[in-house]
Amino acid sequence: MMMDVSDLEANGDPEFMQSLARGLAVLRCFANEQRPMTIAQASRLTGLSRPAVKRCLHTLVRLGYAAQDGVQYALRPKVLALGYAYMSSSSLAARAQPLLDNLRDELHESCSLGVIEEDEVYYVARAEVSRIMSIALRVGSRLPLYCTSMGRILLAAWPRSEQEAYLRRTEIMACTPKTVTQLSRILEILEHVAEEGHAIVDEELELGLRSVAVAVKGRSGVVAAVNIGTQAARTSLPELRSRFLPGLRRVARNLEATGVD
Repeated sequence: MMMDVSDLEANGDPEFMQSLARGLAVLRCFANEQRPMTIAQASRLTGLSRPAVKRCLHTLVRLGYAAQDGVQYALRPKVLALGYAYMSSSSLAARAQPLLDNLRDELHESCSLGVIEEDEVYYVARAEVSRIMSIALRVGSRLPLYCTSMGRILLAAWPRSEQEAYLRRTEIMACTPKTVTQLSRILEILEHVAEEGHAIVDEELELGLRSVAVAVKGRSGVVAAVNIGTQAARTSLPELRSRFLPGLRRVARNLEATGVD
């Protein structure tokens, strides 16, 4: 989900720095597209004028965060320092990583930690095996809330009114023929997830992929989710509950025991 810079600028906040917001929007469009882009392409994706995008890209090139090759621009490795600053300062991600690594080695499946940011699941820690999805997932990846196991765990912790508001403002699209898109049915699923304490998604994000997630709770309530993703051909739904849930709950308990904000 791209930041709507025009909406932010219209708020009339005297402390709001429009030039910084525009620069960040340009950076984010590269992250979303994961390819070099022209000024015209970045303008279309951000909603900014071409002159504004040109100035942002010129500044990023001068600062070493981007490189220009003819009419195309690409990010340079220096931008990794921005993401690393979060990783090095996030105690939750740092504490989760060895736990996820151990769980991956135990179960031979990919494990992740996610949080809600801008109505999406943001992956903040991940231990991966190289075989599951056509979608490349890594720290920093974002996925929808409504059709992912971590997303449903996080949504299930919200009051019903906030769940309904999220569904009204979100474009609910079918990622596969199995994706649940009826709003009333999604609300029923969220209620069931809250009761059960875990969420299972069966081929709704990608055909052939199943996942299960549980909540990580802090003093203020649910602050994150941990999940395991596996191939449907290899792991049955009962196995998700019998083999994977105990390990996920152990990771969540270990994180909670260290004091989660």
